[in-house]
Amino acid sequence: MIRQMIKSDWDRVSAIYMQGILSGKSTFNTECPSYEGWDAGHIKECRYVYEEDGEVIGWIAISPTSERCAYRGCVEMSVYVDENHRGKGIGTELVKKLICEAVSAGYWSIYSAILSINEASIRVHRKCGFREIGYRERIAKDRFGNWQNTTLMEYRAS
Repeated sequence: MIRQMIKSDWDRVSAIYMQGILSGKSTFNTECPSYEGWDAGHIKECRYVYEEDGEVIGWIAISPTSERCAYRGCVEMSVYVDENHRGKGIGTELVKKLICEAVSAGYWSIYSAILSINEASIRVHRKCGFREIGYRERIAKDRFGNWQNTTLMEYRAS
């Protein structure tokens, strides 16, 4: 079941995010922010969790790509699935839900910067209608000190 994310979901949301941090394939961040820090950086609408048997096992949210008014319809998407539930289509369902709701809310460009070694995430994005718009070579080091590339993907509302 996909539903709106609420503040009380933060323990599970942050635990799933921490799995991504520890994997070194999902983010360059090395620490999980507080709820207040995370909340301040993400748009209040279009925050969803995937819940199964009363447990949050995935989440998705958007953040602004710019503070400038001209870019108000452009957002960056983050999607994470618990490592014990990957490969079951949960990420795909979350992305499809977010696309539908974000377009309805007036967003026309949904952007993702994905570590290029995260082939599963790139496949999910392609499956959901994202296109590759570029890459950044050796943009940052992962938590293990290795340089990584990012693949830039975008969904454009018609």
